[in-house]
Amino acid sequence: MQVAIVIVGFRNLADIQHCLTAIGRSTYGDFEVVICENGGDQAFAALTAALPHTMDGGQPVRAIKAPGNVGYAGGVNIGIGETPRADAWWILNPDTLPHPGALTALVARLAKGDCQAVGGIQYFPDGRVQSDGGRWRPWLARAVSIGHGRQLDEPVDPAAVEAAINYITGASLLISRAFLDTAGPMREDYFLYCEEVEWCLRARRKGMKLGFAPDARVLHNQGASTGSGQSVRTRPRLPIYLDERNKMLVTRDCYPYRLPVAALAALILLALRFLRRGAVRQFAYGLAGWRDGLAGRRGTPDWVD
Repeated sequence: MQVAIVIVGFRNLADIQHCLTAIGRSTYGDFEVVICENGGDQAFAALTAALPHTMDGGQPVRAIKAPGNVGYAGGVNIGIGETPRADAWWILNPDTLPHPGALTALVARLAKGDCQAVGGIQYFPDGRVQSDGGRWRPWLARAVSIGHGRQLDEPVDPAAVEAAINYITGASLLISRAFLDTAGPMREDYFLYCEEVEWCLRARRKGMKLGFAPDARVLHNQGASTGSGQSVRTRPRLPIYLDERNKMLVTRDCYPYRLPVAALAALILLALRFLRRGAVRQFAYGLAGWRDGLAGRRGTPDWVD
């Protein structure tokens, strides 16, 4: 199975280099790497100057400059479009370090033929699990990470995970050609955050199944590019705004009749998340995103460089 590994960068050359080093240790060899740089001419020049043309195993590596900052989904779609002969696409965040056997495990699960997209275990540097996959709760407009906080060496039941998840976290997501042909590309009007949620929910409505490969372990330095991993009171505007806006957009796009209830629930959760911790500025960022999501505003925020 020929796999295209799609990485979207934004002025984070060091992250990409570390990620490529980890990919180079993969026990699965039938792949190519394509990196879409969203950060403009200078970032692209730095990337191409530092990038190897091939991995040590001979797999090709290419960089593509996006026509501006097209967001995560836009970068993913460009990468997929540049690799039309692939059998499957592994969408991988640049701030991840996949274990050597991760891609082997993902491909083996996909090859069983009873699912069209596969995720694995993403975990934090301290050894706690970030996610085995996700469950979107439409009445709350909330994404819940299955397995969050579990220790990495604790056992997990793959069948139970597959029964629980309805989306796969986009930091490490392997999709088949059938998934892409059925669901279509990622929605670029989300710009950043929740694109994989809407993508998987859309695919599931069209009959696609999601799988889980517990041996596909990926270390995720969450928020390295956007600052979303910072503490609540120091978190920047962009990740908070887009997270709240796009929760409303997922609800509008996938569960429109639940929007009134979900919007109220999301507002309450937003207040609990930030105001009780004294993060007034961050609450204001989220409130603006919540309001704009309700109004159906999409795409790149006007204030993003």
